[in-house]
Amino acid sequence: MKAMILAAGKGTRLAPLTESMPKPMIPISSEPLIVHQIRWLHRGGIREVVINLHHLGDQIRNRLGSGGDLGVRIHYSDEPVLLDTGGGIKNALHHFGNDPFLVLNGDVWTNFRFKDLVASTIDGPHLVLVPAGEGRESSFYMEGDHVRRGDENDLTFASISIINARLFDDTPDTPFSMRDLYFQAADEGKLTGEVFNGTWIDIGTHDALKSVRRLTL
Repeated sequence: MKAMILAAGKGTRLAPLTESMPKPMIPISSEPLIVHQIRWLHRGGIREVVINLHHLGDQIRNRLGSGGDLGVRIHYSDEPVLLDTGGGIKNALHHFGNDPFLVLNGDVWTNFRFKDLVASTIDGPHLVLVPAGEGRESSFYMEGDHVRRGDENDLTFASISIINARLFDDTPDTPFSMRDLYFQAADEGKLTGEVFNGTWIDIGTHDALKSVRRLTL
């Protein structure tokens, strides 16, 4: 299985830090966040990674190169115009063919076991979810193996998923969010998922970044 790391965003909530570096390049324990993420994926069995680039993307390309130092092969998907999460993935679909692939946001810190997900036979769309709370939006609930939306919502998307190219049938060629596709799949009963109760932090604010750095001291 291949993976895609979403790394194109501007990370405006982490300004002024992200005015001079892309968010995935923020150092955690002396190494960029995205280096840690690639190592997680490598330990999980991933050997090919696609990374989309927009905001200060050359910093990521120059640091990671072809990925050989990290045991993976890296392909880059450039976005001259920011395409949002859905448009960015759609722009990179030619790297994956008809096979399911894993998607990870480039601002996540977690101890999730990617190996279990990579080794599964899941075709997607399939979401990893975490309990809502601590300011997290309640977007979904689980009903058996299926992800639903409604008054029972008590979970939020962990920005880790398995998807396939079929999910993008009839999608626009303009920027769009994956959120719309996941909501539609949930409403149609076509979205599966699992709940993760371990360490998971969305590094979207300075307080979240401080929390991650405290964890890694």
